[in-house]
Amino acid sequence: MSTVHELYSYLDKIISPELSCEWDNDGLMVCPDKFAKVKRVLLTLDITAEAIEYASSKGFDVIISHHPLIFRPLKNLSGDNAVSSKVMSLVKNSITAMSFHTRLDALDGGVNDMLAELLGIEDVEILPGDPDMIGRIGNLEIPSDPEEFAMYVKEQLGARSVSLVNAQLEVSRVALCGGDGKELLSAAYKAGADTYITGTLSYNNMIDASELPMNVIEAGHFYTENHVLNLLADLVEEFDSSIEVEIYNSNIVKNV
Repeated sequence: MSTVHELYSYLDKIISPELSCEWDNDGLMVCPDKFAKVKRVLLTLDITAEAIEYASSKGFDVIISHHPLIFRPLKNLSGDNAVSSKVMSLVKNSITAMSFHTRLDALDGGVNDMLAELLGIEDVEILPGDPDMIGRIGNLEIPSDPEEFAMYVKEQLGARSVSLVNAQLEVSRVALCGGDGKELLSAAYKAGADTYITGTLSYNNMIDASELPMNVIEAGHFYTENHVLNLLADLVEEFDSSIEVEIYNSNIVKNV
């Protein structure tokens, strides 16, 4: 039976830390016992308190997430803030937590390549002008009306809604970045994209986007990244098929 250390070493080799952004903090977040046996792994976009409670009640040994549990330095483990409380809960329940963030965004076949495939974007390449090599750009086989394409994005991602800015140009050359992609708005335009898709833009970025001759689609942070859990499931299965894997829906936004 595989250990926590063996599982993390395998994933760390495939999803190389060399791909991580300098400002990022991902990797092994909490590890009560690196030699503990791994029988069950829970996959989630975010390590929420509810995800930890679920993992504890169902006997999971490891939680693997996309977003880091610990992003900023912890000053204490008093339980006075959400992150320290979750760390304490993981240790108490002997659950290891590991996160693969921007390195999974940049990975060949990772978050953004999977997003492009979901949306039918072909001839995909790294977005020029992106120093972190996270963004992607490619082409639609058949050009589309921007409003129709925005609805297609919504349906493909299962998003509760999408926001569309401009909607003036036929959609043909598409740039994208799952999650928070506001920093790549200018790079997408300079690379010749007629349409840019991302998860989250700030209000000010939406104003800026409206002044560019480019369609911009905001499709939701969760919805533009959650598909990567399928890749993580495949990687754990390839490592050790005896490990039980389950995907947890950590989306805190509910339809009303």
